Amino acid sequence: MDVSSSSWLVIALALAAANLPFYNDKVFALIPRKAGADGQGWRKPLALRLLELIVMYFIVGALAFALEARIGNVFPQTWEFYAITGTLFVVLAFPGFIVRYLRKRH
Repeated sequence: MDVSSSSWLVIALALAAANLPFYNDKVFALIPRKAGADGQGWRKPLALRLLELIVMYFIVGALAFALEARIGNVFPQTWEFYAITGTLFVVLAFPGFIVRYLRKRH
């Protein structure tokens, strides 16, 4: 895999992983929760969605690090890199947030 295709792969995975917590009510899209006492489905709280978002950030970062190591030299990263990529990950999660919390339901 060359540099260009691995870069696009990381961007596509980051987009999917950033929106995953907002598009389902399962924990990490794997663990279903029981319905509430009123028979309604369990709704995942925002704090849990944000925790999943942070975990997904580190998963995508680990995958990107592995791809970078496979291509060649791994460049040292400072706090600025993590601040920028964390902010970018939150921006990529914006469509999922809009669909979950700001869209009107009929």
